[in-house]
Amino acid sequence: MKRQWSGKTYGNGWMHLWLIRLLRVLDVRVLYAFTFVFVLPVVLLVNPSRTYIYRFMRERMKYGRCKSLWKTYVNHCMFAQLVIDRFAMYAGKEFDVKVVGMEHVERLIALPGSFMMMSSHVGNYELAGYTFKSVGKRMNVLLFSGEKASVMENRQRLFEDNNIGMVPVMDDMSHLFEINRILSDGEMLGVLADRINGSSKSLRKRLLGGDVLLPQGPFSIAVMKSVPVIAVDVIKTAARQYTVFITPLEYDAEAPRAKQVESLSQAYIDNMERTVRRYPTQWYNYFEYWV
Repeated sequence: MKRQWSGKTYGNGWMHLWLIRLLRVLDVRVLYAFTFVFVLPVVLLVNPSRTYIYRFMRERMKYGRCKSLWKTYVNHCMFAQLVIDRFAMYAGKEFDVKVVGMEHVERLIALPGSFMMMSSHVGNYELAGYTFKSVGKRMNVLLFSGEKASVMENRQRLFEDNNIGMVPVMDDMSHLFEINRILSDGEMLGVLADRINGSSKSLRKRLLGGDVLLPQGPFSIAVMKSVPVIAVDVIKTAARQYTVFITPLEYDAEAPRAKQVESLSQAYIDNMERTVRRYPTQWYNYFEYWV
C-alpha cells in the first residue's frame, strides 16, 4: 500500500488564478458552502482519502461507525477550508489569529543564537508564515519543492513580505548546506517533522496506540546544532479565526546525542498526540500513516 501522497495542491495554475480572483470579491464562507454541498460528496465517493480518515477515526480515535463517518466528512470539510483559506490569503484577505505561548518565541528571539520551530500536518501550519512578520531574527521555512508553481510563487510573495525565506527540499540534499548556514547565523528554522518524505533514516514512535515513523533528520539537526526547539500548531477555531499554540520541546542537552534525539522526538510526538486528540478533524495525513 502506498505510504505517501503527492503533497501537491489540486488544480493547475489557471484554476488557482481564478480562485484567487473569486476570493477577492467573495466571502470565504460562500466557497465553504459551495464546496461542502457540491464538491465534497463527489470527492468522498472517488478519493481513497475517505478510507484513511475513516480508519483513523475508528482505530485511533475509537469512534463508533456513525460518528466516524460524520467525522470523516467534517475532516474533508476542514481540509477544504484550509485550501480556501490559503488562497484567500493569496487574494489579500486576513484572518483573526490568536497566539497562545508567544512568550516562548519572544524569549528565544531575545537570546543569541538560532532556534527551530517544528510543526506537523495537523491544522494550517502555513498560515503562521502568512500572518506574522519575522522581527529580530530572520525566519526560514523548509518546504516540499514539488508543489505547483502557482502556489510556490504566492508563498514566496507572502513570505518575503514577512521577512521569511523558503528552503526547498532538494533531491541532491543541497538544502542541508542552507540549513547549516541558517543555524550558524543565528536565524530561525521552521520544519514539518511528521512525514518521512524519502528520508533514509527514521525514528519509530508510538502515536494513538500504534507505531509511526518520523524523519530522523530534523531532530538530529537540532541536537547537532544544540538549538532550542518549539512546537507550533496552527488550529482553525472559527470560520475566520485561527489559534497558534506554541509549546517548548524540552530535551537534555547534556545527555549523549542519541538520547537527546530520542528525548526531543518523544517530546514532539507527545505534543502531536495531544493536539490530534483535541482536534482530530484537522488531521491531514491522507495515506496509511501507521506502520
